[in-house]
Amino acid sequence: MKHIRNFCIIAHIDHGKSTLADRLLEYTNTIKVTEGQMLDDMDLEKERGITIKSHAIQMEYMYKGEKYVLNLIDTPGHVDFSYEVSRSIAACEGALLVVDASQGVQAQTISNLYMAIDNDLEIIPVINKCDMPSAEPEKVEDEIIELIGCKREEILRASGKTGEGVPEILRAVVERVPHPEGDEDAPLQALIFDSVFNSFRGIIAYFKIVNGSIKTGDAVKFMNTDREYKADEIGVLKMDMAPRTELHCGDVGYIVSGIKTATEVKVGDTITKVVTPAKEAIAGFEEVKPMVFAGIYPIETDEYEDLRASLEK
Repeated sequence: MKHIRNFCIIAHIDHGKSTLADRLLEYTNTIKVTEGQMLDDMDLEKERGITIKSHAIQMEYMYKGEKYVLNLIDTPGHVDFSYEVSRSIAACEGALLVVDASQGVQAQTISNLYMAIDNDLEIIPVINKCDMPSAEPEKVEDEIIELIGCKREEILRASGKTGEGVPEILRAVVERVPHPEGDEDAPLQALIFDSVFNSFRGIIAYFKIVNGSIKTGDAVKFMNTDREYKADEIGVLKMDMAPRTELHCGDVGYIVSGIKTATEVKVGDTITKVVTPAKEAIAGFEEVKPMVFAGIYPIETDEYEDLRASLEK
């Protein structure tokens, strides 16, 4: 666990979060960016520039002759996804606070920042888009210092467009973000922070192991829905899913268990083993109604039905 770093990026919409993330992935040779933003793989996200669903991707980074595993857990940028943001943040030990050098700190950024502070995350402030003619990094530094009380030398300057500051950001993640804590020998407790639907494999749940470990073939239970499954495949998340036979405490990964219905997998739920279950689930679970999109704005399903009925009239 000492060589694992789990972190997220907190930023206002259009402050360059996805572009900066692409540069981190490029620098660690995780991807080669050829077109668009790699984390924004939904059509709506590409069209609107909004990261709607959270994703995770694993980078390998050499630092002082040792290999570190950096798990970037991407968070939704839209204000209506506060619960999804909270679960993504709960899976991390650190956060990059990314602020546009020309726009400064925004209100939405502050709300997510406070969420991260409440979860005891190590905050690394980054001023992005420093290459822009309208950039005012000194002014933005003053805003950040007033906001979180950090030292000026702790604030990093970067540009997702040019790649400026990317090596310094990666070093800061290794040096400042604490490694995950947990008990490898305790019963399995894994926090689900996202799920996606695959037409061939069903629902794929993304999780972070807080305690214990999991192996391929284990019988597992989702504690809040009280459903049992078999871990047909587990693995880590790179640009594609990379299967593993076993994942350990502190790891971020995925599970495929033949689930076909999205309502069976809920963000915030806890995965444990059927044979040696944990006594309690990870705190913070909330029952959230499924969302649909009207335009670019998410609304609860029953509200959508009402809206559609009124339009038909």
